[in-house]
Amino acid sequence: MKIAFLIIDMQTVHLGGVPQPKIDGVCEYINYVSRVMREAGHPVIHIQDIEGMTEETREHYRTIGEVATDASDLFVTKEYSNAFWKTELEDVLKGQEIERLILAGFAAEHCVQFTYNGAIERGFGPVLLQNGILSRHDDAVAAAYRDRNLISYPAAEWLANA
Repeated sequence: MKIAFLIIDMQTVHLGGVPQPKIDGVCEYINYVSRVMREAGHPVIHIQDIEGMTEETREHYRTIGEVATDASDLFVTKEYSNAFWKTELEDVLKGQEIERLILAGFAAEHCVQFTYNGAIERGFGPVLLQNGILSRHDDAVAAAYRDRNLISYPAAEWLANA
């Protein structure tokens, strides 16, 4: 089964107000799964929300340094909460025959869940990376874990190498 790992909105401009220890903890899981996916030949895709970006603010819209990137990673920009809406994401995934998506990133109650729902609507099997999503509101992360399918990092590693 071909899978992709989506890292959503892990950008300086969006993470203001999130305590650094929480960011560091989530990045540890994201970086581990990213490495596993790359080594197994599965794509890692960084979703970047560029709504409101200007030439002067461009630097704030880059993926934070705590998230490891690789030359093989793909980047998709968006201007809406759902990373599928008016982007090339669906075409990219279909072009690589992706069947399942692992989602991580920010914000649990907005872009992560909207993209999760968009994946379902398009026939992809999404799961959230346990300990891999952030919000400014702890109850939003708990609700996402309660209401959506989860995958642990060991299960993601097993799936990547299956």
